[in-house]
Amino acid sequence: MMLALIIFAVTLVLVVWQPRGLGIGWTALGGALIALLSGVVQWADIATVWDIVWDATFTFVALIIISLILDEAGFFSWAALHVARWGAGHGRRLFVLIIVLGAVIAAFFANDGAALLLTPIVIAILARLRFAPNATLAFIIATGFVADTTSLPLIISNLVNIVSANYFGVGFGRYAAVMAPVNLVSLAATLGVLWLAFRRQVPASYRVDELEPPRSAIRDALIFRAAPPLLALLLLAYFITAPFGIPVSFVTGTAALLLMAIAGRWWRAGRGAVVSVASALRHAPWQIVLFSIGMYLVVYGLGKAGLTDSGAGALGWLARQGDFLATVGTGFLSAVVASVMNNLPSTLIGALAVGQAHVSPHTRELMVYANVIGNDLGPKFTPIGSLATLLWLHVLAGKGYGISWGRYMRIGILITPPVLLLTLTALYGWLALIGPAA
Repeated sequence: MMLALIIFAVTLVLVVWQPRGLGIGWTALGGALIALLSGVVQWADIATVWDIVWDATFTFVALIIISLILDEAGFFSWAALHVARWGAGHGRRLFVLIIVLGAVIAAFFANDGAALLLTPIVIAILARLRFAPNATLAFIIATGFVADTTSLPLIISNLVNIVSANYFGVGFGRYAAVMAPVNLVSLAATLGVLWLAFRRQVPASYRVDELEPPRSAIRDALIFRAAPPLLALLLLAYFITAPFGIPVSFVTGTAALLLMAIAGRWWRAGRGAVVSVASALRHAPWQIVLFSIGMYLVVYGLGKAGLTDSGAGALGWLARQGDFLATVGTGFLSAVVASVMNNLPSTLIGALAVGQAHVSPHTRELMVYANVIGNDLGPKFTPIGSLATLLWLHVLAGKGYGISWGRYMRIGILITPPVLLLTLTALYGWLALIGPAA
């Protein structure tokens, strides 16, 4: 156990630090290699771990490719400019609308897409509106937080969701039926807490005439026209293919290929292309593929060394206290582990522990979703809780909006617990209302 813990701790430090510019994937693979050579994990475990993570990993890559192409085409800037105009010059209304826009983007393009793509657009718009630095920071923090706290509604909204749904065989429709309403509670709670925290920093008014027309943001009209029907078909395809057991990565990958063909004008051998497909592929998070197998192997070894048994024992004790405490306790336990361990490996440990715990089917389902909620929201306690947060902080620093780890954690500890508690309470009540899965 101690050896597995040391290997994990060193690997996590290297993933965060990334010495000599090594990507997160190579550093995680280095930790996995040490775990293999030391006997913490076996070669046969590679296939087991890959079977758990491959679908989530490639779905995430496909979603980011779609997001990057749409971003280059001006889709998100167009949406943000419309939202800014809908604010009608009222700063506080704009604050709410930006948070709702972040929630919508997180639902369909994953939390990473919402945080990393929307944040620079919001910064640019607020700079155009001449918002003060403290007001801009309030919007930035709201955008970063809502990306995670509202990444619950669909399986594709977060890598955590995909791993958990695949591990427990939860279909796309059932997952959405449970978590989409719960996500609305999380959004409302996020709005309320962010409003209490930053209402004094948000300006009362702004000048709408300072904004460019939304249409000016569109760089590729063909992609812009194709995006809404393509995204609608993609969402429909998730529901249609789920009963047949078709992996979500196949569906998402097909949509990504179609969008790449449109962007690259493949039927015209590239003539008239505006958006660079090659650039989108280069900037896709291929390191996540390496990270998934590497970090999950390290964590799998930690689980085999006793962490999974300890987690299952803790969950069993929570289950004996009643379903409400089991739900809330599982969510907060997962959140704490995610904030220390990073939410991707924490998800695997939580799933293994829930799968091993001796609980009733209804309690198990509550724990499955509570583990998802804890790992989606829990990373906001600390900067290392999710890779998206680390990347988001790096992007902000590059744009002159540095947020220290201490300040981030003070905000995270203030905002996260009430949102997490209300969301878990909503899960408990909603699942009791709709009943168990068929």
